[in-house]
Amino acid sequence: LSSPSGLTHESHKKDVEQVYLRCSEGSIEWMYPTGALIVNLRPNTSPVSYKHLTVCIKPFKDSAGANIYLEKTGELKLLVRDGDRSPSRVYCFGYDQGGLFVEATPQQDISRKITGFQYELMSKGMASDLHTVSAPCRPCSDTEVLLAVCTSDFVIRGSIQDVTNEAEEQESIIHVGVNKLYRQKSKVFQLTGESGNWRGQIKTLLECGVKPGDGDFLFTGRMHFGEARLGCAPRFKDFQRMYKEAKDKGLNPCEIGPD
Repeated sequence: LSSPSGLTHESHKKDVEQVYLRCSEGSIEWMYPTGALIVNLRPNTSPVSYKHLTVCIKPFKDSAGANIYLEKTGELKLLVRDGDRSPSRVYCFGYDQGGLFVEATPQQDISRKITGFQYELMSKGMASDLHTVSAPCRPCSDTEVLLAVCTSDFVIRGSIQDVTNEAEEQESIIHVGVNKLYRQKSKVFQLTGESGNWRGQIKTLLECGVKPGDGDFLFTGRMHFGEARLGCAPRFKDFQRMYKEAKDKGLNPCEIGPD
């Protein structure tokens, strides 16, 4: 978390401050913005790999006081306009497309403004999985499911307890009851209540039309800005079939013990 403050150089309203971030994910909170910030993302990886990285930012819901631009060799491209209240909007670009230039907008009272956003650096392949434009709701092939089991941030067997649709954010929240937890990167799925049942929430696009239903599914997906995002989710009996067929042929990319 980086938290610069405009009040430290209020008398120099055109000052440009440099911020260097080494983490692959985190957040920027610019209190009382004046002048501008240049945000330099310098992950602790080889510069050779930079061209394979995607940067995603997600503004805080109450972020205000500055425009956020993508800057390269002096040219600015507006990413987020001050006052834009698009809920949960995520903006992504290739690392080699430029850096972030955050410029304060004129304010009568800067003490009431805080500009902030979360950021994530990820491989371009992972980013395209999360933000695919073509057929985002299509079922996964057998090969995609088996690969998802090996590479996803979470893999669980569970059932859909309920679905909450959020029309404004164009998302659905799937409330999942967990029967078996194979893997989770973050503690999204937790024991709840005296019954000792595991539960958690997974988000997906509203257009996918997910509805509560009977039976178990194999839920896989990625963590994105602290939320579980749905990847491949076949019915569990279908996953058992494809897993056994691949194992019999020696083609399953990893073992998880699906029973």
